[in-house]
Amino acid sequence: MPLIARNRRSNLLIMSTLRTSDLGRTDADVLAWDSYVQSSPISSGYHLSGWRRVIEDAFGHGTYYLVAHEANGTIHGIAPLVLLASRGFGRFLVSLPFVNYGGFLATSPDAYRALESAAIEKARELDAAHIELRHEWPRETSWASTERKVSMRLSLPGSFDMLMKGFPSKLRSQVRRAQKEGMTARVSGSECLDEFYTVFSRCMRDLGTPVYAKEFFAKILEVFPKEARICVVSHGSVPVAAGFLYGFRSSLEIPWASSDKRYNKLAPNMMLYGAVLEYACQQGFHVFDFGRSSPDSGTYRFKEQWGAQPHQLYWYYWMGQGREMPQLNPQNPKYALAIRVWQKLPLIIANLLGPHIVKHLP
Repeated sequence: MPLIARNRRSNLLIMSTLRTSDLGRTDADVLAWDSYVQSSPISSGYHLSGWRRVIEDAFGHGTYYLVAHEANGTIHGIAPLVLLASRGFGRFLVSLPFVNYGGFLATSPDAYRALESAAIEKARELDAAHIELRHEWPRETSWASTERKVSMRLSLPGSFDMLMKGFPSKLRSQVRRAQKEGMTARVSGSECLDEFYTVFSRCMRDLGTPVYAKEFFAKILEVFPKEARICVVSHGSVPVAAGFLYGFRSSLEIPWASSDKRYNKLAPNMMLYGAVLEYACQQGFHVFDFGRSSPDSGTYRFKEQWGAQPHQLYWYYWMGQGREMPQLNPQNPKYALAIRVWQKLPLIIANLLGPHIVKHLP
């Protein structure tokens, strides 16, 4: 597929052949991939090659990192894909599962089309029923799309004091209430993992959702020691709320957050977000990403009260012949009974079984 680019100095049109191939495993290959990610204005932290290692090591899934490049190796696009395969949920490729963002990056329409073609070829080769791309920005494509989710984002001022002054008085009092109850918050690394998982796993069980294995979060902390952090809110020695943080460029995201509902009256979740926002300001981040939500849902309204604004997300799908758009989400009525049953499981059983199920859910 030809790629046409303009040389600014000579004003000549350069014709080259664009190829697609799987990313190699050498240090040079990985460096070239990550350099392209860092150079793209629309990339996310999940495009970094380290997430390939996280997913392979934590879940054992096959990964297919496709590159559109010239014969001389110059990269014009990338497509990170993960194969999820199970009898219960089928076979499909996702970019990227378990996280909010992913999708293809390309510097030209030709490069993007080349990646689409290569991804479809890979899906057919692997007998995958569909491909799912989690884009932050719209693309010109013939693939089906949904716009059911938004990410809630808050622009941050230069200091936490300035941010607090802009909050409604009711919100400020809710943040301070937990402090008056003697709660404390701290942000750290892997030393907070056990406390985070104690709160997170209980919350997931209460929601009726299978929980990720603790090893998943441990691997993220190992691969991204500078970018990943954990915030824990404690009541005495008991962790009652916790959030997992991931920073990329000027944005700090909280992809996983939870609180122990037994302590809801003390508002530990309000202290959690207050502490995380304070940390974000201290570290010089310009945007705080509350994560994705369905418009007008409870989580949407919770994030909106902090001043967060919706950013539309675009999820694109290629479906095999005769296939319908997948509905692998808790809102699907077919999972309602399973959710109710899961909520009644003893925590130790839910934590034992959950990782074996959730690894197959995107």
